[in-house]
Amino acid sequence: MTLKHISILNYKNLREIELDLSPKINCFLGANGMGKTNLLDAIFYLSFCKSATNPVDSQNIMHEQDFFVLQGYYETDDGTPEEIYCGLKQRQKKHFKRNKKEYTRLADHIGFIPLVMVSPSDSELISGGSEERRRLMDVTLSQYDKEYLHALLRYNRALQQRNMLLKADTEPEHELFDIWEDAMATNGEILFKKRTDFIQNFIPTFQSFYAFISQGKEQVGLRYKSHAQQGKLSDILRENRLRDRIIGFSTKGTHKDELEMQLGEYPIKREGSQGQSKTYLIALKLAQFDFLKKAGKNIPLLLLDDIFDKLDALRVEQIIRLAGSDRFGQIFLTDTHREHLEEILPKINQPFCSFHVQNGAITPIHS
Repeated sequence: MTLKHISILNYKNLREIELDLSPKINCFLGANGMGKTNLLDAIFYLSFCKSATNPVDSQNIMHEQDFFVLQGYYETDDGTPEEIYCGLKQRQKKHFKRNKKEYTRLADHIGFIPLVMVSPSDSELISGGSEERRRLMDVTLSQYDKEYLHALLRYNRALQQRNMLLKADTEPEHELFDIWEDAMATNGEILFKKRTDFIQNFIPTFQSFYAFISQGKEQVGLRYKSHAQQGKLSDILRENRLRDRIIGFSTKGTHKDELEMQLGEYPIKREGSQGQSKTYLIALKLAQFDFLKKAGKNIPLLLLDDIFDKLDALRVEQIIRLAGSDRFGQIFLTDTHREHLEEILPKINQPFCSFHVQNGAITPIHS
């Protein structure tokens, strides 16, 4: 998939943007706080129907404005033109359209424009709670596997209903628990199986990317843990019903799944340096890209937001060489230092465009 042109109106600090884009590498340069990340977020929004940084849609409208509009003009890998439109007015329903036809369900759009984003917030994958690591699996699998996406939505609805019963002041009917626990178990087993298969296939690719970037200096690993490994989810949920009723929420299930991230034999959270942790996260996201590329019809877009910070020059060059290879498609990256890219980009012999970002205005840099 290639984003040929993007039009932005009143999105965060981007008032009015019209950009023609390179089919390969697009660099957005400028100081922090100027709007570089907001531009990447607009591209993310057109793929996922939501912001990567702010889940409250109305808060993404520029201050003192009543609406925002995003339009992306794409070309699929077989050459088919596609137009994606998103418009939101204050206190009104969001409109999302493909080729001027409105989606009835936003979930139907997820995966049509596959995308992987690497950003500073990815540090939460290592330092944050298990929900961050589950999201990595969910975002990857949901982009190409509709059965997974719908099972996830059904599971989360059943979990919400069970938690409401657990918090109820009066004792609910046992049959109500049975209904929602059966729904959790049925859909949770689907999630567990697909997550297990995904991680088994994902690990070798992830390790290969890490070895390339670090030039083989360290060994890394991933380990998937789930309550579903301990027996049937329906039995586990029923066995814990009384305890959960006392606590007030569901303590067991695939919503508690964990990905243990390792450097050698130890948790990278405890043992990894800043450079090792950053390399680990970038290798994770590049493996995510590779997985989506193999699974889908279109090569994903790759968004690299401020990836050079805390990495030595050798690892930076390895990443750019890798991202600029034929293995990857269209790339969008941001940086505060123009000299980084001016030194590296000519070496990889790929077409690229550079843009200067200042106070929400984006202008091409002509070399």
